[in-house]
Amino acid sequence: AGIPSAWWASWGSGEPVIALGSDVDGIPRASQMPGVAFRQPMIEGAPGHGEGHNSGQAVNIVAALAVKEIMESKGLPGTIVIWPGIAEELLGTKAWYARDGLFEGVDAVLFTHVSNNLSVSWGRARGTGLVSVEYLFDGVAAHGAGDPWKGRSALDAVELMNIAWNYRREHLHPLQRSHYVISNGGDQPNVVPSSASVWYFIREVSADGIRNNFSTLHQIAEGASLMTDTSMSRKIVGAAYPRHFNRPIALAMDENIKKIGLPSWSENDQQFAKALQTLMGAEEPEGLATELAGITPDLEQPISGGSDDIGDISWNVPTVTLRYPSNVRGLQGHHWSSAMAMATPIAHKGAIAGAKVIASTMLDLISNDTLVEEAQNYFDDVQTAEEQYRPFISPDDPPAIDKNQDIMAKFKPMLEELYYDPDRFETYLDQLGIDYPQLTPTEIRRN
Repeated sequence: AGIPSAWWASWGSGEPVIALGSDVDGIPRASQMPGVAFRQPMIEGAPGHGEGHNSGQAVNIVAALAVKEIMESKGLPGTIVIWPGIAEELLGTKAWYARDGLFEGVDAVLFTHVSNNLSVSWGRARGTGLVSVEYLFDGVAAHGAGDPWKGRSALDAVELMNIAWNYRREHLHPLQRSHYVISNGGDQPNVVPSSASVWYFIREVSADGIRNNFSTLHQIAEGASLMTDTSMSRKIVGAAYPRHFNRPIALAMDENIKKIGLPSWSENDQQFAKALQTLMGAEEPEGLATELAGITPDLEQPISGGSDDIGDISWNVPTVTLRYPSNVRGLQGHHWSSAMAMATPIAHKGAIAGAKVIASTMLDLISNDTLVEEAQNYFDDVQTAEEQYRPFISPDDPPAIDKNQDIMAKFKPMLEELYYDPDRFETYLDQLGIDYPQLTPTEIRRN
């Protein structure tokens, strides 16, 4: 699919083919010491795990190893696959995986995502799909004071496009969400900008709504180009289809959730969780969840919210997402606070519970041909009976692998100094010199 950091690891042979996935990317400027209930970046300005995506593949790998051992001992057929969601925060890969046929022949996808409870859903999920697109305008440079009439401002085109979109918002569906950043606004004020760009997320609760709004945005970009006598091009950065999860697999997974239950949290875990909640403004901190949230059924009415490109996978193969309790409720999403529980016993216990649920559901699929058949029947006869998947990306749209290259080139050498060394330390908190739960800042140890 043209994603250099992606991989596809498989073991076994025959059916069913079960693919385990989880995202692995971080959040800009979210660097944060784990296990410390205080704002303390590990590296100032660096990306960090402000959504806890670093915990998901641990769930999948442990589950896969456990099931592999059982399959070997009992001679069970089946194929286990593990794959990563790269650049999920940019919605940057799963539509390309689906487009290029990676999931052809897969019977079920069990996806995992960090949460503060242990739960699964089926049917239409809360949230939106989206198209992420960057518009680039090219004009003519000129001296901003000496002869600006000779210039054609690409920045003017960007600003006119943004103004027009903001006026148009009033006349869009109230559940749409759209936002933008000016990714290139020119070089300096006394030079008429010959190039400028703006990056949009266009979200809606339905695939048709996304297509309509994207078409409107493109017309506005064309108008801005005409008004400023500049040329315009666009680049798809990411895409995410509205999600739809498989009912039979979700029901089977929910039974396993009930059997396994939430982790047993220690006093230290609850103390740390309440300290984080207090830090984020809670007047009455609740601590960690002690009761299961329960399964979430198909939505009667769409509810707007965030997007996840697992939606594209869910329209190509029966899919569910397990939300496992490795984080603390009441924290802010896409924020350094959501990185604080990572690498703590909270994250470890939540990942273990999640791995047990994934492994149990894998065994259900392997040992019960009827479940695999029911999952496919739901996919064919219910989910896709009236709505067919039509991807937002074209066969010619390349993945935007250039995004974040400059940031990672700057920070990766510094981040490598903080990689976990299991040969020297029992836990990552030990390596960092953290006395969990630590409520005051500490000096960071480096390799």
